Amino acid sequence: MIIYGKQLFLHILEKHGNKFEKIYLAKECDKRLFSKIAGLGVKIERVDPKKAQALAHGGNHQGFLAEISDFEFCDIKSIKNANFLAVLYGLSDVGNIGAIVRSAYALGASGIILVGKSFNIEGILRASSGAALEINIAKCENGLDLLNELKQVGFKIYATKANAKSVKDIKFNGKIALVMGSEGDGLPNKVFEKCDESISIAMKNDFDSLNVSAAFAILCDRILNG
Repeated sequence: MIIYGKQLFLHILEKHGNKFEKIYLAKECDKRLFSKIAGLGVKIERVDPKKAQALAHGGNHQGFLAEISDFEFCDIKSIKNANFLAVLYGLSDVGNIGAIVRSAYALGASGIILVGKSFNIEGILRASSGAALEINIAKCENGLDLLNELKQVGFKIYATKANAKSVKDIKFNGKIALVMGSEGDGLPNKVFEKCDESISIAMKNDFDSLNVSAAFAILCDRILNG
């Protein structure tokens, strides 16, 4: 798997150096940083701007690229004892998913479950600034079965829905799963039927809604931190 961008590169260098398999440098870096990179004992290749752009598929690599070991999703069974899970139901935008992963890790969520058939994990990893490597992430295709499984092991499931009860008016306790739908389609009716309660963020001004990642950050903080 190819990663690129200085922030992500440095995060992996600092915390997950064993994941590097090959490093590509498209610009000079200071001696101290290069010494740390060289200390990994991984092959380093100097590449010209054309090859760097090809490796990054035109993305902003900032001169730092690498091949790392494949991302490993965790088994859903391993996070069923968690206290708070974010269930991202049908989200596909890597920017939104990455931002949610970053907020989830920063605010203390136990794990994330991605519901869908396929995911651009390279994009999610980049958009999360490396946070996707710090929190348990699982995936599944059948979201309705997943919700049933979570309820069977004691989770109370909350779905986000416009004009539902405000998150500020609910006292949260026990094991909680927060289900977020895609910005375009929201959540299917069958999902709401599986959930215990729907919640929303009360708006001070007349506006349709918040971006899904911004909404998640607010809900996550209020659920976990009051």
